[in-house]
Amino acid sequence: MSEVKKVRTAVVGCGMISNIYIRNLKNLFYIIDLVAVCDLFEAAAKRQAEAFGVERVMTIDEVAAADDIELVINLTGPVAHYDVIKKMLLAGKHCYTEKMFTTDLDQARELVDIANEKGLYLGVAPDTVLGAGIQTAKRVLDAGFIGDVTSVQVHVNRNQTLNSEIFKFLRNNGGALPYDVGIYYVGALLTLLGPVKTIQAVGKPAPVHEAQMLFASDPGESWQIPGNNILAAALEFESGAVGSVLFDGNTTNSTQHGFTIYGTKGILKVGDPNEFNGEVRLILPESGEAVVPFTHGYDGKNVLGGEPQWFDGYGNRGIGVAEMAWAIRKGRKNNRCSKEYGLHCMEVLIGMDEAAASGKTYEPKSRFVMEGLTPGYYSTNGGGRGDAERSLMD
Repeated sequence: MSEVKKVRTAVVGCGMISNIYIRNLKNLFYIIDLVAVCDLFEAAAKRQAEAFGVERVMTIDEVAAADDIELVINLTGPVAHYDVIKKMLLAGKHCYTEKMFTTDLDQARELVDIANEKGLYLGVAPDTVLGAGIQTAKRVLDAGFIGDVTSVQVHVNRNQTLNSEIFKFLRNNGGALPYDVGIYYVGALLTLLGPVKTIQAVGKPAPVHEAQMLFASDPGESWQIPGNNILAAALEFESGAVGSVLFDGNTTNSTQHGFTIYGTKGILKVGDPNEFNGEVRLILPESGEAVVPFTHGYDGKNVLGGEPQWFDGYGNRGIGVAEMAWAIRKGRKNNRCSKEYGLHCMEVLIGMDEAAASGKTYEPKSRFVMEGLTPGYYSTNGGGRGDAERSLMD
């Protein structure tokens, strides 16, 4: 690794999620050289630079104009994604963004077209699909342990309106449960089962919410999260498998989730796709149910040492960035958290909304390829970072 030139990188957006990204990009991945941070509020960028030892605080125009910065990580809110990504692509920068590309499908297609025209890499979260849990599940499927996949059943619930009292950004476009949380489930579904061919769905909006004094910082206001906060969809995959998906953001705050894949020879239970270490359980005839040992690293544990941090639960955020950086240096395609993967994730979610609104079947136009990471490399070999980054190289 020491013979490979690191990719000089800047982070744009220094909100809550930047804590784990900056820490990991600075300390966990060899391939990344994080040299600058940027935020609309300069004080926020300065605070993160001081906390994590980043050498430069820059404006967004300075990042775009900096000849020595190759890769930009966009951690702004969803409504700002389009403007930030487009600015960086037009400036000749590779770009990786937190979920999702934008809140508009046509804008996302435009960004993909710009990246293709300029020969730039464009990646997108969720990169939890590169964690130990989903990658182990993918290896089990690819090895044929459950035969041909026949169907899948996915569900998750949360009181998204109550959450929007605490996290105000949830009151904007992209704040409904299918987009804020459901994207992790869609990303995992696509990683494991491939592209979706057709979508049918029904949806329901969030209720108008009156702020509760206990949680709200602005009592007296009322709001309604835009879009469908409940989506129930039937999916047909190109592989021939069918699936049912239910996202319910209008229920209690006690999250319940399930992710079960049925095959001709067995059944696979997948853990929470919102985590890196979701437990994988295999059910085969006459052998009962067994936990499958992880075949990959990046299980979400903090291997960097030091005092426990409140953001440790976010695990290995940044795997997608590092994998794309290795693709840049190796000159290969980014067939993991790629622009094609991100666009299809987005189109499947929006397709659910459109199918629910029209009552007609939606047929996604986008397609993607998702390759598994190389197995057999782990995060904790030797009690430290281990050799997990080798799984991202090829």
